[in-house]
Amino acid sequence: MAGYTVQNLKEVENQGVKFGMDESDLEFRSAKVPLDCEHCGVSYLKIGSGWRVPWGHTHKTQEEIYILVNGSARMKIDDELVEMQPFTAVRVAKEAMRGYEAGPEGAELIVIGAPRTGSGDADLEHNWWSD
Repeated sequence: MAGYTVQNLKEVENQGVKFGMDESDLEFRSAKVPLDCEHCGVSYLKIGSGWRVPWGHTHKTQEEIYILVNGSARMKIDDELVEMQPFTAVRVAKEAMRGYEAGPEGAELIVIGAPRTGSGDADLEHNWWSD
């Protein structure tokens, strides 16, 4: 087996539909399995114009880094709001509640998480971020 794997993140299956999300609102493409990641995970998120993810979440073990690559966004982390412009990177500790929304032109983010975890690591809280 080669010491590397290659995967176009935009060609990974969209997991957003499994959350009941319309593709115009949210694309969530997790590449940890297609890339054979051993110790981390990486995902591509595309969020529609002005759309807010309808839940916040924490992790039991995984720390995450969110990197905005296109558009604009803001994150709510616990009780604070963080404005993001392209190439802003935000590290979020496992126990911090987080959520995100796109600006008027939408947002594209790369999310890196470590250590690599299974499906039971995240705890969701619906309607956590309300105006």
